[in-house]
Amino acid sequence: MRVQSLICVVLLGLSLHSAALKVSSSASLSQLRGLQSLRSKRSSQLIKDCIAVGLEEGSYYHKSSGDATVCGVYVAGAANQRVQLTLDYVDVDCESGGLISFLDGWELNGEVFPPVGDAPLEGRVEELCGRHQRKVFLSTSNAASLLYSLPRRGDVFKISVKFIKHPTPCNILVSGDSGVFTLRNHGTRSVMHRCSKRGLEDEVVVGGALGLDVSNMLVEDDICGLDSNPRARPSAVLCEVSVVRLISSGNTENSVTVALSQIQVEDPNFLPTTVCPVPMQEA
Repeated sequence: MRVQSLICVVLLGLSLHSAALKVSSSASLSQLRGLQSLRSKRSSQLIKDCIAVGLEEGSYYHKSSGDATVCGVYVAGAANQRVQLTLDYVDVDCESGGLISFLDGWELNGEVFPPVGDAPLEGRVEELCGRHQRKVFLSTSNAASLLYSLPRRGDVFKISVKFIKHPTPCNILVSGDSGVFTLRNHGTRSVMHRCSKRGLEDEVVVGGALGLDVSNMLVEDDICGLDSNPRARPSAVLCEVSVVRLISSGNTENSVTVALSQIQVEDPNFLPTTVCPVPMQEA
């Protein structure tokens, strides 16, 4: 089965860790936005904070002060974009344990986006150290990250961020409040529910999860068929991550149009359609 997934993610209070390196500290995404938003229009900007979220094209560099802490730059483009990260220059000492790791996607709390079940990690992670000039990494989705540990003082790297148009996006990470996303298709002319129980391979699954591992998602509904009208009642998902997953057998073209908006919990008429359980806190 050829599996395609459109994963619309609302990141609320999730901790950010390294996929290829073990991060010794964590922060919520709301805190990350406050730490450093790399939006400078200068030709090259110094990466000062350990965790940096860069959403715009540009050139950035980091020079180590001798701290071995694992840090990272996390980049997310628009829904119809791929992320191109170019290592313009790297001078990282291998003998002292210095390392730079590129990840095609993001990793949160040990869970990876795009999901490992859809896109295995093999070929998505590349590590390097030593001296290098101009090495280009291109993500398959609109998310990419660069993790690094530079124990030797003076170790340095310079990167360029560029967004490339993606005409057929499959996996989409969404961290904003709203948006509309479409994959185009031709199919049957009726709509059915509980498609998996009917033995149908092509379906859209709607629900939520506590992280990016959609294999453990709480399913609200699975839909298949053809209908140009919105559902009579929208889904109101109260979870850390909201998920819309398009699963295709590869035998037909499929599409789904999804409109996302922030839940207004103060609305007296608001009723959630899916509520994820609160995870147990460690003692």
